[in-house]
Amino acid sequence: MKTAGRFLPVLGLTALLLFCSCASQQNRLEYITQQAAQALALEASGHSAAEASVRSATLENRNGTDYYRIEFDVNGRTYRCDIDALTGTVIEMSGPSNAEAEASGGNSAETAGTENNSSSDPRQTSSSGAPQSAVQAETSAGGMLTEKEAKSKALSHAGLGSTQVTFISCQLERDDGRQIYEIEFYNTADRSEYDYEIDAYTGAVIKYDYDAEYYDPPSKGSTITASKAREIALAQVPGASSADIREFETDYDDGHLEYEGKIIYSGMEYEFTIDGYSGAIREWEAESL
Repeated sequence: MKTAGRFLPVLGLTALLLFCSCASQQNRLEYITQQAAQALALEASGHSAAEASVRSATLENRNGTDYYRIEFDVNGRTYRCDIDALTGTVIEMSGPSNAEAEASGGNSAETAGTENNSSSDPRQTSSSGAPQSAVQAETSAGGMLTEKEAKSKALSHAGLGSTQVTFISCQLERDDGRQIYEIEFYNTADRSEYDYEIDAYTGAVIKYDYDAEYYDPPSKGSTITASKAREIALAQVPGASSADIREFETDYDDGHLEYEGKIIYSGMEYEFTIDGYSGAIREWEAESL
């Protein structure tokens, strides 16, 4: 963290307009809704909402990835689907075997415990407005992801397509006995940088970092308040409250107002830097504890 300084508590209509202008940047970090996750789970199973009865829908975390676990029944048979909370990707789909599903009069789903490998583009949207379920790449020989598959995992989590980015590096490393891919790329449009650590066997996101390194700050004017900056940060971590903000300070970087802080919630640590004028997230880092 940088040394805290004084900030100008000036809030007006201009700040709100500037904040809206950066909505597209923040949307990359926003989670899909629980209702959208349920719709994606039903779509992946091949059943409609009229056929299914949702038993539970919870937000959970595994190896640094937040996901919705949706459980539902169709014709007396139970299905479970894990949906990436950020991208809408189907992480895993389990349910009755094809024979069981056909015997119960329903459409067939994936065999219990297997992943859904139906192909679709994660950048497309369903009728609910959320991304359609994305394909989970098959692993290479020996169960390890290929470099191409690891890159795909990182892009899916970031909500970007391969044509939108330029890769800087992708290296297979060993960290504490775990094989991981360290991947770095930047968004060609706005030059924002991303760093990912992907488990080489499971494809789980272990750690990721977003940095608007080439961010062009707006002309100085009205600022957002510290309270507003806190709200922006908490909106990226569903379930977290102000009590989970463990560090927070106001800073001037070369005379430019910024808010910096740390959130610790549900086994994850998030560090952020928010622009004091537009409310744009300039830096975001998440790591499992």
